[in-house]
Amino acid sequence: MNNSLLHYSVGALLYCPANKRTIVDSIVNNRFGTKYSLAMCLEDTIRDDCVAEAEHILTDSLHRLNAQLQSKKFYLPKIFVRVRNARQIERLHKAFGACAHLVKGYILPKFSLENADGYIQELIQINEVSNEPVYAMPIFESPTIIDLRNRNEILYELKQKLDQIEDRILNIRVGGNDLCHAFGFRRHDDESIHQIRPIADIFSDIITVYGMDYVVSGPVWEYYNSHNWEKGLYHEIADDKLCGFVGKTVIYPSQIAVVNEAYKVSEKDYQDASAVLNWDKSSHSLVAGSASKERMNEYKTHSRWALRTLLMAEYFGVKNY
Repeated sequence: MNNSLLHYSVGALLYCPANKRTIVDSIVNNRFGTKYSLAMCLEDTIRDDCVAEAEHILTDSLHRLNAQLQSKKFYLPKIFVRVRNARQIERLHKAFGACAHLVKGYILPKFSLENADGYIQELIQINEVSNEPVYAMPIFESPTIIDLRNRNEILYELKQKLDQIEDRILNIRVGGNDLCHAFGFRRHDDESIHQIRPIADIFSDIITVYGMDYVVSGPVWEYYNSHNWEKGLYHEIADDKLCGFVGKTVIYPSQIAVVNEAYKVSEKDYQDASAVLNWDKSSHSLVAGSASKERMNEYKTHSRWALRTLLMAEYFGVKNY
C-alpha cells in the first residue's frame, strides 16, 4: 500500500545492534531527535554464537523502555526487529510479553522464494493474536534476484505472496550492500549506488514490480564521517527520489537529519500537488499551468504523483526556502 501516511512515515530507519544496552537511554533522552524509526538488528550485526544473549538484551531493553514511558515523556520511534529467520518471530513476540506493543513490526532479511511462505505465515499468526497490527518489511537482497534469466519471475511471484498480506507490509526495502557484495562492488562517498548499473538495474526492476502498490525505501549509505559523506548522501537521496524510493536506511545518528531534510517537499511541488488533488472536476479543462507558470499540471496525468507528494510533505515537511 502506498496511499496512506503510515507507509511514508518510516522515514529514516536507524539500524542498531539488538545487544546495544545503551539504546534505551539514547531514546529516552532524545539523542536521535524526534523524527526517525529504529531497527533492532539480530542478524548481520550479531555473531552467530551471541544470538540468544542479544535476544535477552533486546527483551530487557523493551521492558526498560516501557517502564520509562510510564513516568517520562519522550519521542518513541517506530521500533522494528530484524530477525534471522521466520521461526524467531513467534518466539520473540512471546518473550516480549506486555512490551510487544512497542514493536511495530519485523524486518525480513534476504527475502526470497525459499523463506517467503514461512515469514508470511508467521506474520499472519502473530496478527491473529495481537491486539494491534504487526507489520513486516521484507528486504530484497538475496543473490537469487541477480540472475537475469529468472529475476522478473521471482519478483512477481514474491509480489503475489506479499499481496496476501498487503495491509501488513509497511515498506519494501532493498539491500544495496548485500547486492554489491555479490559482485565485489563498493561505492565511494562521491559516488551514488545508482551509478553501479548492475545494482541500479535490480533496483529498477524492484520499483517496476512493487512501486505502484508499495512504498519502497532506499538503500543504506555507509559513510558518516568522511570529508564528503553529507554531500554524497544528499546526492544519492536525490537519485533515490528520482527513481521512486521514499525514505532510507541509516547507520549513524547524524544521517537522520540529512534524510529528513532531503525528503522535504519543495514549495512549488507542494503547491502543484495541492492544485492537482483539489481540481474542480466539473471544469471543462483538466490541464492548467502551474502556480509558478513554469510547467503544466494535468489532473489525469499527475494525480498519483500529487498524492505521493502531499503524503511526503505531511511527514517530512515543506521547504521554506
